[in-house]
Amino acid sequence: MKHQKTCPCLTTELLLFLFLVVQFLSQLVQAEIHYYDFVVREKNYTRLCETKSILVVNDSFPGPEIRVHKGDTVYVNVHNQGDYAFSIHWHGIKQPRNPWSDGPSYITQCPIPPGTNFTYEVLLSIEEGTVWWHAHSDWTRATVHGAIVILPAIGTTFPFPQPDEDEVLIIASWYTGDIKELIDESIQNGTDLPHSDAYTLNGQPGDFCACSNGTAYRRIVDYGKTYLLRIVNGNMNAEHFFAVAEHSLTVVGLDGAYIKPINTAYIVISPGQTMDVLLVANQSLGQYYMAIRQYSSENPSVVNFDHANVTAILEYRGDYTYETSPAFPSTLPMYLDKAAALDFTYQLRSLATPEYPVNVPLDITTRMYITVSMNVLPCDHTGCEVTENIASSLNNVSWVDTKPTTNVLQAYYRNISGAYESNFPDQPPLFYNFTADSIAEDYDYTAQGTKVKVLNYNESVEIVFQGTNVMDGSVNHPMHMHGYSFYVVGYGFGNYDNETDPKGYNLVDPPEVTTFGVPKKGWLAIRFKATNPGVWFWHCHFERHLTWGMDTAFIVKNGGTTETSIRRPPTYMPPCIIPLNSSVHSYGEFIEEKRE
Repeated sequence: MKHQKTCPCLTTELLLFLFLVVQFLSQLVQAEIHYYDFVVREKNYTRLCETKSILVVNDSFPGPEIRVHKGDTVYVNVHNQGDYAFSIHWHGIKQPRNPWSDGPSYITQCPIPPGTNFTYEVLLSIEEGTVWWHAHSDWTRATVHGAIVILPAIGTTFPFPQPDEDEVLIIASWYTGDIKELIDESIQNGTDLPHSDAYTLNGQPGDFCACSNGTAYRRIVDYGKTYLLRIVNGNMNAEHFFAVAEHSLTVVGLDGAYIKPINTAYIVISPGQTMDVLLVANQSLGQYYMAIRQYSSENPSVVNFDHANVTAILEYRGDYTYETSPAFPSTLPMYLDKAAALDFTYQLRSLATPEYPVNVPLDITTRMYITVSMNVLPCDHTGCEVTENIASSLNNVSWVDTKPTTNVLQAYYRNISGAYESNFPDQPPLFYNFTADSIAEDYDYTAQGTKVKVLNYNESVEIVFQGTNVMDGSVNHPMHMHGYSFYVVGYGFGNYDNETDPKGYNLVDPPEVTTFGVPKKGWLAIRFKATNPGVWFWHCHFERHLTWGMDTAFIVKNGGTTETSIRRPPTYMPPCIIPLNSSVHSYGEFIEEKRE
C-alpha cells in the first residue's frame, strides 16, 4: 500500500518537471530573429530658435524603437553616412559571451569609420521590460539613441494587469551649438565641458522653452485605459524628476527587470536608467502636462545647470472645451529636493517571486572598495588656457583609452601586450575622511592609466563604491556596468564601515539593475556573479565624468567549457584606423593628412 501511495506523487512530480522542460524548450523554439537597418547621418533640426545639423539614425530624433520578445536575437546593420567614426552600445542587454557586439569604442571595438557599415548581433537573455541603445563614442549619444522594448516571452505575460497600450518617453539633452566643436574647444583649452541648453521629451523641449510654445510632444489617451509608460533617461549629465499633472503613477520595472510596484506621484531617474510606469487615464477629459525637471545633487551654491521645465502633453480623446493651458503637475519636486529623491529611491525592491527570483551571491570571493572622485591633472599641452585640467577617477586612476591601433577586447583575445595593464587596485591608494566638508588639496591630483580588473569565471563579487568630497565635488554618480546586471544590497551616507554597514544589507529583495547612483557623500554596495566571460566597461553615466576618466573595465576569464567561454569574433570588426577624437571631423581629411 505504501508503494501505491507514493506512485501518484512521483507521477505528479515527473509531470511537473516535464511541463517545465517543455515550456522552456517551447520558449527557445518561439524565440525570434529580427533585422534592423540603422542609417546614421546628419539632418537639420530647429530647436530653441536655432537650426543646426545633428547626427541621427534613420532621420529620426530620438532614433527608431526596437521591439522584441524576451530571448529574441536582433541583428542591426549600422551604416555610417556621417563625417566621423562612432559605435553603438545596447544598454542593459547582457550579451552573453558576446562582448564583440557590446559597443563601447576602444573597449570592445574600434569605431565604425564613415562610409562603412557594421552589423551588431544583439543577444537577449533574461531582460524583460524597457532598455535602450545609444552611441558610445565621444558625446555622440546626445542625438544617437532610442528605446528597446522587450515584451514577455511568447506564451507568458506581465506580472501585473495587462496594460491597454504602451508609450515610450525619452529624455534627452539639447545643445544650441555644435556639440563636437564645443567639446573640442573645452578639451583643447582645459576648460569645463559644455552644459545643455535644454532637455527634450521625445525630441521636443516643450511649451516653456524659447521658440517652442505649441511644439510639445502629445500623447492622445482614452478615458479608463491603462498605459505603460516606458521612460528612458537618455540625457547626458543630469538626474530628473518626472510627474504627470493630477495622475498617479505605479512603477513596475527598472532597467529591464520587474520590481515590486511603487505607487507614487513622481519618479526620479538617472542618466542611463529606464523605468516602466503604469498610468490609468481616470481624470476629467482635458490636457495635462507630463513634466521633467532636473534634480541637482551638487553643492547648492552651484547654479549653472539647466533650469528648464520640459513638458509633453497627455491629452484625453473626446469632445470638450480645452482650458487655456494644460494643468502642470504640482507634485513635481524642485531642483534641490534631496528628500524627495531619497524617498523614492528607498522604495526600489526586486519582485522576488518564484517566477522572477533573486539570486544574490552570498559567499563573496572578491571584494573591492572603490573611491569615486573628482580630480585635476596638469594641463600642459599646447593651447591649454589653465594650469590644471578637470579630471575624475576610480581609486585615483583616471582612465585613458587604448592606443588607436587596438581596443581592450582585441588586445585581450589576441594576447596583444602594451594596450592595458591588469592591475586596477582593489583599494584606494590612500585612506582619509572621504566625505569631510573640507579635504586637503593634496588629494586633488590623480594619475592616468588604462588599468583593468581581471576576474576568474564564476567569482562572487562585492564592490563598495565610496563617494568622496575631493575638491568639494561630491555628487550622485550613476554607475553603469556593461554585460551584467547587479544587486544593490546597500547604500548610505558618510564613510563606509565594513563592520556595521553590511549588517543592514538587503539580501532578500534588492533591486537588480544595470545603473545605480553612488549617493553624494555616501557609498553604494553591489553584488554580482562573474558568469559572463569577456571585457566589460564600467563607468559613471554622466558623460562629463566619463570623459574626464571615471571609468574602467573588467575582464572576466573563460570558464572550463565552450559554453562558459567568449564566443569567437565575427568575421569582420571595424578596423582601428582612425583615433576616436572629436577634433577629427572628416575621415577623408584624416587620410589625406596621413598620405602627405
